[in-house]
Amino acid sequence: MAALMAGALLAGCATQPEPVAVQPPAPVETKTPEILEQAPASPPAGIFRPDLPVPPLPLPAPLPGPAPAAPPLVRPLPTQGQARVLELLPPTLTRDRKGWAGDIADTFAALRLAPTDSNVCAAIAVIEQESGFQADPEVPGLSRIAWREIEARRQRYGIPKLALDAALSKTSPTGQTYKRRLDTLRTERQMSALYDDMIAELPGGSLLLSGYNPVRTGGPMQVSVAFAEAHAREKAPRTFSDGDTRRAVFTRRGGVYFGIAHLLDYPAPYSTPLYRFADFNAGHYSSRNAAFQQAVARLTKKPLVLDGDLLSYDNGRPSTKPSATQKAVLALSRRLKLDADEINAGLRQEKTDAFARTPVYQRLFSLADGSSGGRTPREAMPRINLKSPKIQRKLTTEWFAKRVNMRYGNCMVRAARSGMPN
Repeated sequence: MAALMAGALLAGCATQPEPVAVQPPAPVETKTPEILEQAPASPPAGIFRPDLPVPPLPLPAPLPGPAPAAPPLVRPLPTQGQARVLELLPPTLTRDRKGWAGDIADTFAALRLAPTDSNVCAAIAVIEQESGFQADPEVPGLSRIAWREIEARRQRYGIPKLALDAALSKTSPTGQTYKRRLDTLRTERQMSALYDDMIAELPGGSLLLSGYNPVRTGGPMQVSVAFAEAHAREKAPRTFSDGDTRRAVFTRRGGVYFGIAHLLDYPAPYSTPLYRFADFNAGHYSSRNAAFQQAVARLTKKPLVLDGDLLSYDNGRPSTKPSATQKAVLALSRRLKLDADEINAGLRQEKTDAFARTPVYQRLFSLADGSSGGRTPREAMPRINLKSPKIQRKLTTEWFAKRVNMRYGNCMVRAARSGMPN
């Protein structure tokens, strides 16, 4: 069900975007002050256990002599952060406000992210947009969608219908038949667990589901399971296995942790939060890369799709087939004074912060600035249509980003009214 879980899930959304009159400062990836880095290294920084509370970070002993100047207010301790998050949560959230505030505050402490009003409001806005503050949101028509996809897979792999019906009539590890579980699916967490059982226990289940669980997003922030697994391997290798990470994504605590990591735990100095929200939907640095594509199109006078992907991809991996953007940049090689290998080496870094420091990026924008007589935009909205069996109308990354941006603006208004800005 690869298509089912691609893109953002838009549970609990209103039907029309509303503009924000005043644009608050953009949330950026900001680590807490050096004082926090002196906390004990066990568990290591970045490791988070969704099933355990994050302990308060101890402050160092005072140094002798005159007291140093007070550092900027960032509310580093989880108890203080939780109180502020409570003030910033939307008033419509009436169920377990303290639980949500605690998980959000603990995540900022675990990731060593400064819990500024801007950063906290960014996280709140995405949670509100993606799930309406539901840890495991229900998906309307999920059972019907699952049955339709299973039937399509049955036909694709030539599995006789009688054989599939017989297999699905077997009792699953929960005590229900697989058919009964399919008929009563309500959430992605249920679907993910069902697929795990089908792959492991059901005759032909591995063939039917291509040997892997096709549920790709989940939890209150609809974060990608692939991102969560990569994050766990790179930053918390002793805490998660892939299976543990997948299960954690569908919990409130784990979903909030991985969702905030995806949203804020990478450097992206955009001028407004709108583009970070677009990145959450389209992928890290998609807004920066869309601006790069826009500059290439203007220099070459050739139309390009501003989707934020500079290379072609097959199943998430760079393809050997050159993309339209890649071809257009290579056509500028003489003006850029770079050969094909140098250009391709730079483009391969498109998913990282380092791309902005490559010769191909810097020289292309130097050309674009000179051609336009001014500074060419370094950020642009990715032009991506959101497609999923669950989406019944035309939605785009821009729609998603603007909806989240509106909620972010509302949260920043609450922050201003409650005082203690940071």
